[in-house]
Amino acid sequence: MAVSTSTLILFVIIYLTATFYVAYLGYKKNSQTEGYMLAGRGVHPAIMALSYGAAFISTSAIIGFGGVAASLGMGLLWLVFMNIFFGIFIAFVIFGPPTRRMGLNLGAITYPEFIGKRFQSKFIQGFSGLLIGVFMPLYAASVIIGAGRFLETTLGVNYNIALIIFTIIIASYVLKGGLLSVMYVDAMQAVLMLLGMGFLLVFTYSKLGGVVEAHQALTSMANLVPQALVDQGHRGWTSMPALGSPIWWTMFSTIIMGVGIGVLAQPQLAVRFMTVKDDRSLKRAVAIGGPFILMMAGVAYLVGALSNVYFFKTTGMIALQVVKDGNTDLIMPTFLNHAMPEMFVALFMLSLLSAAMSTAAAQFHTMGTAIGYDVYQQSIMKGKSTATVHVTRLGIAFTILVAVVLAYILPISIIARATAMFMGLCTAAFLPLFIGALFWKRTTKAGATASLVIGSLSSLFWLTFVHAKEAVPLGICQAIFGKATLLSGTWTVVDPILIATPLSLLALIVVSLMTPQFSPEFLKKAFRLRFEDEEEEMSEPASNKAVESTGV
Repeated sequence: MAVSTSTLILFVIIYLTATFYVAYLGYKKNSQTEGYMLAGRGVHPAIMALSYGAAFISTSAIIGFGGVAASLGMGLLWLVFMNIFFGIFIAFVIFGPPTRRMGLNLGAITYPEFIGKRFQSKFIQGFSGLLIGVFMPLYAASVIIGAGRFLETTLGVNYNIALIIFTIIIASYVLKGGLLSVMYVDAMQAVLMLLGMGFLLVFTYSKLGGVVEAHQALTSMANLVPQALVDQGHRGWTSMPALGSPIWWTMFSTIIMGVGIGVLAQPQLAVRFMTVKDDRSLKRAVAIGGPFILMMAGVAYLVGALSNVYFFKTTGMIALQVVKDGNTDLIMPTFLNHAMPEMFVALFMLSLLSAAMSTAAAQFHTMGTAIGYDVYQQSIMKGKSTATVHVTRLGIAFTILVAVVLAYILPISIIARATAMFMGLCTAAFLPLFIGALFWKRTTKAGATASLVIGSLSSLFWLTFVHAKEAVPLGICQAIFGKATLLSGTWTVVDPILIATPLSLLALIVVSLMTPQFSPEFLKKAFRLRFEDEEEEMSEPASNKAVESTGV
């Protein structure tokens, strides 16, 4: 039975009412500077885990990477493993506790401020904030595009109008309520996402005759892979691409490595480690975050690949042939609208809106704090301005505007590509420096600065002049040197993460060993809660631990 427009509107109204109510609860609980910027440092582990997962998994994964799985196959499931192992287990158990403790010890309330204070460098804080403020809008735009494409295909809403409405809704509660509101809304949206993806998995297998039948059918379709993809190494949707082929390099270096490991260096995720009250909260969050990522990313990639079976049975064409211009960003919305019951499509629309809103909200807050707080107030004004929340809100508004403009002008099939680009850039720029900040006391200010700058510039250089996926469409290399890329052959498909990250790490180590380290007093302050207080914490009464962990 068809779902009427009035029913759809009713669903949306109920959903938005619940969203704004939950956002208000977050705003009411703590609207001061630390609450606005860092959620008050007392968030429940379940809220943190769901918020982290919802901010991580968005329409980029469901729409963008789901479409890529429909094109390249189930090899993307390795990304799910990487997301859970690095993005949840390593992040929460290894990186999370020292980040929380060091951030509390140094009084940091943003990710750029965290690494800036760790290395006593306003330049590092300002440069990091600028890097986030300039390049994260590209990632945010890809999320907005995913939501806009789904609204376009589901409701028949004009794509441009859908972008504006979607952005205004998110901006309203991010600007007003800050990070605590964002995390509360994220948690609510994560529950909706889980319900939607659970039903999608069950219904897809049911539609295709069961688990075994669906996968056997997809395996038998290997001969239907377009010749252009076969020439690039595609060997079927249930097989990995040919080792060393262009598609293998794209899947391995750009997607699996870039997004799988890059999650550790994502500012909007790392800052969430500093929102909980103690280390045990982070470790407890693993039991929630791991299954959440498995359901969200795993289902998206499975269903994306299996959509080929459905489309071939119903239309005689594979997924890439069904959508206009082979736009992979349209595959998942098209599958949902054609294969699923109309009532489910209406409800799943809310799940996708939740995915997009949770990630976009985290991005908007991080971009805004980076530009308004880290760049303008702390680096340019040297901390003189006292209107922290006001300045941050202006930064959020500005970066939202940039993201919306990019969403209008970016090309088709850009969602997964833009996500991988930003995560790869963050990996090269931040990951070696982040590791040095947490685990190597010998890291110096000069070493951290060299790592940040070399990682950023080498990644951008490779994107602009060597990696064909970006260099060719940009045309800068062609305009300057008269050729599409400076290098040829396999080099043009090697992702920047495999070049820039080792250079960044090498710079960190070499320069740090050649320059004076920080004073013992500063290092003791920075690392105190991580090493010296562990035995004290074990013997202290619970009430004392709570006071210390909240910084009161």
